[in-house]
Amino acid sequence: MCAASLKEYCGSDFWNESYLEREDPDLPVCLEQTVLVWIPLGFLWLSAPWNLMSLCKRSQVNTKHRTKLYLCKQLVVFLLFLTAIGGLIVTLVEDFGPNSSAEKISAVYYTNPVLFAVTWILLLLCQEGVRRKEKAVDSASLFLFWLLLVLCDIFPFQTLLREALRLEQVRDVPRFSLFYISFGLEVIALILSALADISPEEKELVKKNPEAGAAFLSRITFNWINSMVVKGYKKPLVQEDMWELNEVDSTSYITQRFNHHMQFELGKARIRFQKELKDKLLKNRGKSMEAPSQSNGLGKGVNQDVMMMEEKGKKDDENKKKKKKKEDINYPNSWLVTTIYKTFKWLLIESAFFKLLQDLLAFASPQLLKLMISFTQDKSSYAWEGYLYAVLLLVVALLQSLFLQQYFQRCFVLGMKVRTALMAAVYKKALVMSNDNRKESTVGETVNLMSADAQRFNDVTNFIHLLWSCPLQIIVSIVFLWLELGPSTLAGLLVMVLMVPINGFLATKARNFQIENMKFKDKRMKIMNEMLNGIKILKLFAWEPSFQSQVEDIRGDELKVMKKFAYLTSVSTFIFTCAPALVSLATFAVFVGVSSNNILTAEKAFTSISLFNILRFPLAMLPMLIASIVQTAVSKKRLEKFLGGDDLDSDIVRHDPSFNSAINISEGAFAWEKDSEPLLKNVSLDIKPGRLVAVVGAVGSGKSSLMSALLGEMHSTKGFINIRGSLAFVPQQAWIQNATLRDNILFGSPYEEQRFEDVLEACALGPDLKLLSAGDLTEIGEKGINLSGGQKQRVSLARAAYSEADILLLDDPLSAVDSHVGKHLFDKVIGPKGILQNKTRVLVTHGISFLPYVDEVVVLVNGQVSEVGSYQSLRASKGAFSEFLDTYAKEQSNQSHSKEDDYQTIIDLEIIAERDDTQADSPPEDAVSITLKRENSIRRSQRGTGSSFRLRKDSTLKPTEDVGETKKGQRLIEKETMETGQVKFSVYLQYLRAMGWGYTFWIFFIYFIQNVAFIGQNLWLSDWTNDAADYYNITYPSHKRDTRVGVFGALGLAQGILVFIGTLLLANASVNASRILHSRLLNNILRVPMLFFDTTPIGRVVNRFAKDIFTVDEAIPQSFRSWILCLLGVLGTLFVICLATPFFTIIIIPLAVIYFFVQRFYVATSRQLRRLDSVSRSPIYSHFGETVSGLSVIRAYKHQERFLKHNEVTIDENLKSVYPWIVSNRWLAIRLEFLGNLVVFFAALFAVISRNSLDSGLVGLSISYALNVTQTLNWLVRMTSELETNIVAVERVSEYSELENEAPWVTELRPSEKWPEAGRLQFVDYKVRYRPELDLVLKGISCDIGSTEKIGIVGRTGAGKSSLTNCLFRIIEAADGHILIDDVDISKIGLHDLRNRLTIIPQDPVLFSGTLRMNLDPFDKFSDGELWRVLELSHLKDYVDGLKEGLKHEVAEGGENLSVGQRQLLCLARALLRKSRILILDEATAAVDLETDDLIQNTIRKEFSHCTVLTIAHRLHSIMDSSRVMVLDAGQIVEFDSPSNLMQKRGHFYSMAKDAGITAESLTAL
Repeated sequence: MCAASLKEYCGSDFWNESYLEREDPDLPVCLEQTVLVWIPLGFLWLSAPWNLMSLCKRSQVNTKHRTKLYLCKQLVVFLLFLTAIGGLIVTLVEDFGPNSSAEKISAVYYTNPVLFAVTWILLLLCQEGVRRKEKAVDSASLFLFWLLLVLCDIFPFQTLLREALRLEQVRDVPRFSLFYISFGLEVIALILSALADISPEEKELVKKNPEAGAAFLSRITFNWINSMVVKGYKKPLVQEDMWELNEVDSTSYITQRFNHHMQFELGKARIRFQKELKDKLLKNRGKSMEAPSQSNGLGKGVNQDVMMMEEKGKKDDENKKKKKKKEDINYPNSWLVTTIYKTFKWLLIESAFFKLLQDLLAFASPQLLKLMISFTQDKSSYAWEGYLYAVLLLVVALLQSLFLQQYFQRCFVLGMKVRTALMAAVYKKALVMSNDNRKESTVGETVNLMSADAQRFNDVTNFIHLLWSCPLQIIVSIVFLWLELGPSTLAGLLVMVLMVPINGFLATKARNFQIENMKFKDKRMKIMNEMLNGIKILKLFAWEPSFQSQVEDIRGDELKVMKKFAYLTSVSTFIFTCAPALVSLATFAVFVGVSSNNILTAEKAFTSISLFNILRFPLAMLPMLIASIVQTAVSKKRLEKFLGGDDLDSDIVRHDPSFNSAINISEGAFAWEKDSEPLLKNVSLDIKPGRLVAVVGAVGSGKSSLMSALLGEMHSTKGFINIRGSLAFVPQQAWIQNATLRDNILFGSPYEEQRFEDVLEACALGPDLKLLSAGDLTEIGEKGINLSGGQKQRVSLARAAYSEADILLLDDPLSAVDSHVGKHLFDKVIGPKGILQNKTRVLVTHGISFLPYVDEVVVLVNGQVSEVGSYQSLRASKGAFSEFLDTYAKEQSNQSHSKEDDYQTIIDLEIIAERDDTQADSPPEDAVSITLKRENSIRRSQRGTGSSFRLRKDSTLKPTEDVGETKKGQRLIEKETMETGQVKFSVYLQYLRAMGWGYTFWIFFIYFIQNVAFIGQNLWLSDWTNDAADYYNITYPSHKRDTRVGVFGALGLAQGILVFIGTLLLANASVNASRILHSRLLNNILRVPMLFFDTTPIGRVVNRFAKDIFTVDEAIPQSFRSWILCLLGVLGTLFVICLATPFFTIIIIPLAVIYFFVQRFYVATSRQLRRLDSVSRSPIYSHFGETVSGLSVIRAYKHQERFLKHNEVTIDENLKSVYPWIVSNRWLAIRLEFLGNLVVFFAALFAVISRNSLDSGLVGLSISYALNVTQTLNWLVRMTSELETNIVAVERVSEYSELENEAPWVTELRPSEKWPEAGRLQFVDYKVRYRPELDLVLKGISCDIGSTEKIGIVGRTGAGKSSLTNCLFRIIEAADGHILIDDVDISKIGLHDLRNRLTIIPQDPVLFSGTLRMNLDPFDKFSDGELWRVLELSHLKDYVDGLKEGLKHEVAEGGENLSVGQRQLLCLARALLRKSRILILDEATAAVDLETDDLIQNTIRKEFSHCTVLTIAHRLHSIMDSSRVMVLDAGQIVEFDSPSNLMQKRGHFYSMAKDAGITAESLTAL
């Protein structure tokens, strides 16, 4: 019916079979005039509304420029419109003209021109619409329209030509010429529509981000990244080469949307959670009537354990599982996934659509293959059919590639966005987190949430669609298989299904091993971290071997687990390799065995094999996907718990302006945790604006807690705080950011030169700036590493002074600086005449000398305010305060007398000598964590004395020198070398050597044989299928059938066994390599000189032990194995295709060349992008760590917003290299898949060309192989580049394994057991420098120190006091001269022999996590009795007695759970244990209060009376009773005599004493 009406419409046949059944087929003209016209036009009409929408919007009309390209496009369409009109005119003329014939011209000649004319008008509008669209450079739909049109017009094109050639004349000249003119115009339009139309306004944007200017074709083939790939190939890319991000990919955009959804979802979850809690409460009330008291605790959702304990009592075991569930969920849960879904749902839907298309297309290839095989068998079919199939194979493969890449692109971008959203959310949460929550997770764990857990989500979202796509693929392929082989499909399927639980079982086992392994890894990293942070102590005490063996033990356990894991992997690999062989064996065996009529033909065999190949992927992926979803579930829990936790109560501190006092606390009680005992009890304070109030009290009386309460960091259990005005806060330990000095002081305020100069001047930072290489623009290392403790404290104070806040909270800022600097700061900044005189200041202080000048003194005793009043009134009242004063009155005998003016001149004369730089740079601990003394703490980084010297040494560069030509030694922290270019072959060899050559050879050999077996099996199959022709219509002999099945099975099994053996060998070899590389690295790092640790951030070294060793352990063996298998797979495939169609060898060469170039280009760029990614990732984490440790400061200044912004910028910098990396992978994949598709095409093409000489079995074999090659090629490049990326880890590990070592630990020349007996020290013209390119630090020191003398060493900052101790321990080696101890030259003996015989009490107490016992005696040399004795002497006995575990008490990381004073006393105990004849005492200045200091001094006087004691003094009082005092200045001894003689000499020592307020009279008093 339809055909008839169409025949009438065109005036010729619409369809006739005869058209196709000949050598040169063609389509009927009517079909070409109707269907082929309607397809493209229909497409355009459907997509037009989309393009016309922007015309309807009433926007500012012609803002965008009309480009030349746009005008050309419009011109072409207009000309086409004219051709359409022309066609209409021709028809009218023919119909109504003078020589018109009687019969009417058929309708199609009227409708088509009209249709076209209308379409062209529509098109003109569409193109204008596209021009007006925001940021549109071209239109995909219009490009596709032109493409369809040109493709459909090719048929009439050749029809007309063939007809003209046949008739040797043109029948209808006007229409013929019109058609060819319009065809030409269409081709031009197609080319034009493929170009991007970039307006001049957008040119700049496109330069920064080419993707914005990429046309449709360029977008689907990822051509726009070409320029970066080429650039990356020419020279290694750097961060500056990265392009701007698209707005939708930027952090701020993503976070904004994510937060919007998160607030809503989290709110719902919180309500649900509250409801559950209530229900639980009611239930429990019913249950536990016997213990009603607990319900109130539960009401707050806190005390779940009590309930648990009760239940446990009732029914112990059966409840274990329940118990776990109940404990787990005490936070709002199951809201994160919905939030992620809602934020990114469009991306998800788009990518799902592409995946669906790709999945369906994947099944077209096997069907085409089937047609192809039947074509080669049927010699009578026309050749064009074969060519058609070959072209169809190509087209299907191309479409499949395009869809797949679009899908991957979207998925990976989605993964990236999810990671970004989570990272930003975690950061944001950390800024507002309450202290209870902060206590639950250490900084390390929160950084982990940012790195590991966010990354897990990233990885899962990349493949989330496989959840539905895998089952879909499985179902479709089963349906097709059923059509091929009938019920015997089930046999193969059964084998596959059996594989799943086995795989699942192996996966869970493997996961348990992984968890165990992670435990060991964490343990090892924790020790490593502590070792590296306390490396100075390890060296000074010669404790390296003890720690080395600890690490080696853990590493041993780790490797054991790794080996188990590797064996497990090899079992699963065995199963995975056998799977395809077993499946096809089962299926074919059942198929042939069921009935003798079933004969295996080539089409059946190879179609089903390619279907089984499709099946393999989803079956392998599903268990993996499920396993990774389970892992992500853990991450989800952790993230939900963290993000769902309580925020800091913002209303603890009120800001009511109606109060007339600046700070008002009424009846307040404050605790660190919600339900714990309050630390500060009924505190009432009233501080008027502009007053200076001092807070004093003994250690632990709650001074710092009071500060935290004022900042709103504590829970208020009753009462309230009101603060009028803005705050600035100076914590006890300065928090310094990794930024320039100026940024640290400005802290986000605008820079005003005059004010800045005034603040610097007042904070005595002027002279320090002269010493820094770039003045106030000097970059300060992480945790303020290149500033001394005092400088950091002054920078912190300057920050507060510059901020112009109304109220300043100063938590003991003066303790870390020398007394005269302290005085200067008090006078110029804090005191009544300082620059802050009009502000309200609350000053916590230990310095009694300042108290007379303050307006009010608040005395704290045990968390309560005992007295408040002026200095005089409190002295008179004889209360707690006057006791406190009397205790320490001696300490500052007459500091107050030193005269102001006199003091001033001293300041001007010399660079403010600050107490020696090394109150070692403990990091910015914020007040909260200090006061919490919490178990797990923010890492402390104790860096050795060298750190701030180095700068001083450099600073001997005269200031006159041009700053531009900074000398070499000036960069404190060298930039981490980023390997560039190709990885050297020697690195691979190095890894293979570590694996062992024997292993390496056998691994290669066995994998090779396995591949041979694989090819053999398939050749056997193709031979088997040829039986179908031989035994056509004859019964198939069963013995023949059995051989066929048997050999096929045996070859399959052989493959599996070979792979199993190969993988086992590889497992052993790689564990071997891991062991060797790690122990080399560890061994070497412990023997590297101290200088290395001073110039290398610890993170960098930790990274070698964490990330790089992890790569060596897990990633390299994995990628090495995959690489071998891929390489052999590709070679095997090419071999088989060449075997089937020898023609193919011609094609291999050009393909290989292209392949090689693409791969080289890609690897160079991708590797560098990977490196940039990891380099730009660390600032995110370090900025996060910094933020968490400086939380109280950031919150006090109210700078959360600024830090959030900074975090977004840092993440964006990272995304700038992640995004191009994702795209570069797609760029590569699409090019390689194109090559793979060509391989398929040529394999098919040559099969058609030489079809007469081929048997169908081989054709099937070569094409089904070719269909597989695309994936393998892709993998090969992926693996090559992954292997290259990963092998860099070996390079980095070996870089640190080959660092120069310090002198040997033990030499031939060993001193006697009792050495040094006398303890005499001689320096003979001793000179030393820190690094070869720097100046001397000690410039020829000579002196004799007799046995048991007590020597004090004093000198200004940078005079070389600490260098002296470093030389005694040979932390730095002599440049010239000797040191003799009891006439033994210390440079001749081993380091350990030397360091074991000297004792030092270092400046800052470093403790390691472990028992107290291990901290005192890591080698277990001493008995418990001896340990108790030293604890008694160091006044710790009572404390340790009071602990549950006594000596087994676990010390937290960095000794966080002991107070600073207790740590100091422990160090004293260490020294007492060693009982050596020479003691060096590097006096601690900062956080020790006067009591502890007295204890230490007395013990030393008593216990070390028979030793030679060298004291490096910062407080002159403590050395006034020494036998002699050595005064150092600029690396030389300027005075060396008894204190009394020196006082009379009126030299250096006298002036220093005068500063400190010590006079000759007071000396006699002492």
